[in-house]
Amino acid sequence: MDFASRLFKGNLNLIGRIMFGAAGLILLASLFLPWWHLDLVAPQYPEGLSVIVYPDKLDGRIDIINNINHYIGMKWISEDDFPEFQVISKVAYVIIGLALITALVKKRWLAWLTAGLGAVGGMLGVYDLWRWLRDYGTQLDPMAAIKIDPFTPPIIGTNKLANFITYTGFNSGGYLLGLSIILMLLAAWRFKEHEKQKE
Repeated sequence: MDFASRLFKGNLNLIGRIMFGAAGLILLASLFLPWWHLDLVAPQYPEGLSVIVYPDKLDGRIDIINNINHYIGMKWISEDDFPEFQVISKVAYVIIGLALITALVKKRWLAWLTAGLGAVGGMLGVYDLWRWLRDYGTQLDPMAAIKIDPFTPPIIGTNKLANFITYTGFNSGGYLLGLSIILMLLAAWRFKEHEKQKE
């Protein structure tokens, strides 16, 4: 039996099915929580200014941040520029449905399909976030009042720009998303029913 056959054939055991059910519910919970944030701190804003990213919207003091960004030539931050918000939740609900179906029918090939979709979706999401950070930080208006070098804020970490320090990282929803994907991959890989030995 080749590697692919051994990987995809058979069924999940009880633990694997429970893990898939839990992964689906965890992913569902993540849709109602923030996934990522960017905080700006400066002497004139000691309380900080935040951009908070949910799966389907932006929150935080975006109005003030847009006014500040205007001086360095950064384009306006608006939900209308993020068509991903119309897609992310729909894709997540499909994966949630597949995860719960997998927990019921326990087929290992379906487990890998669902886990694969979750993993690919997560990686595409991280890449898309990085792409937006790069575009906002590098596509600056050359006629702006304040001239700065192009920059790309990190997805996780800190960055200094003039007298502002940015702090970026995942929020509770982002960690739940990652946990959900890890549970699905681990269940598909490790928790299968033992094959009965032929007499």
